[in-house]
Amino acid sequence: MRLEAEFTSEPFHGEGSPPEHALAARDAAAEAGLETDFGPLGTLARGEAKELYDALPAIAKAALEGGATRVTLQLRRADDDRGAPAVELNDALARLIADVERELGAKLGELDRAGKQRAVRLLRERGAFGLRKSVSSVADALGVTRFTVYNYLNREAD
Repeated sequence: MRLEAEFTSEPFHGEGSPPEHALAARDAAAEAGLETDFGPLGTLARGEAKELYDALPAIAKAALEGGATRVTLQLRRADDDRGAPAVELNDALARLIADVERELGAKLGELDRAGKQRAVRLLRERGAFGLRKSVSSVADALGVTRFTVYNYLNREAD
């Protein structure tokens, strides 16, 4: 049986080099012989079940010893042909949005303008905008246009 594991480690960094804990977790997966796809908010590792199961403790240990404060893991059968979608790193964006909503105490779309600007700042600080199509997803969650999100981002840069 083949499995896919998506793991993310926090704290997230915005722009620049990936945090050491994310690199350490990716390297541990690669050293275990797993196929890896590294993204700004997480790593997807694929392999035979035994190899993946055996590698999970080393991946978590590498991330935590590399400075992570949290490691989140999702497992999926890669050989499941019932049409379930593959694990996507954009799941990390959904988790980031949910974390910001919990932190701010409301759904992003329910926030006032200042709250929406703060949400965009928090998402930027956590690296959310490094993901493909993240601006569109965040705009949908906020109930605003992409242009508005870009304005919020540009405002933060000034």
